[in-house]
Amino acid sequence: MKQLALVGYGKMGRLLHQLAPEAGFDVKLILDVDADLASQDFTGIDAAIEFTEPAAAPGNLLALAAKGVPTVSGTTGWFGRLDEVAAAYKQNNCVLVYGANFSIGVQLFARLCAEAAALFAAHPDYEAWAWEIHHSAKKDAPSGTLLMLVDRMRAAGYTAKVDTAASRAGRVPGTHEIGFDSAADTITLRHTARSREGFARGALFAAKWLEGRRGVYDFSEALFGAPGEQSE
Repeated sequence: MKQLALVGYGKMGRLLHQLAPEAGFDVKLILDVDADLASQDFTGIDAAIEFTEPAAAPGNLLALAAKGVPTVSGTTGWFGRLDEVAAAYKQNNCVLVYGANFSIGVQLFARLCAEAAALFAAHPDYEAWAWEIHHSAKKDAPSGTLLMLVDRMRAAGYTAKVDTAASRAGRVPGTHEIGFDSAADTITLRHTARSREGFARGALFAAKWLEGRRGVYDFSEALFGAPGEQSE
């Protein structure tokens, strides 16, 4: 079995630990959010999965890059430092997969939203909104996933305003909604997560995909194929 390190051992870390054997991984190293990664020994580790906090993620990733550890990062809210982190992985000839959301269902949903946006772009009588709700402990709002969905809409050619909103309450795993409204009708696209399991399984999929690769990839590239290669 491949040797896995978990960086962050909250609810996601514990779920990853539980599901890792199904994906062919043996968890050999567990580090909590405040661990000093620079002092850790990653010898024999085939991959690390990092789920921590926005403030901690860039430092964690820079330390993992310096040690040459193939990494999956499921933390959101830190992408303002993506260029710095990506440069470190490339400089150390290592590989990073990051993403706003590691649910395979969400990635498919994003493609549907982009296709819808491309169609509605030609009909200015429709106005659009983007909304999400997560549990009250989630720190970034709006979520990285919602921002990713709006970015995909823009890339698909939708230039009109997209009214964006976020809610935080209770223990909701995550719901994202894209809608289009006119005087005649309303069209709504919605993804609702039932649990964190989809995110964990997606992260483990990405950890397997890392093998033999170098560079920096968005999770969608691991699923649907990076430029110049086929997804495995």
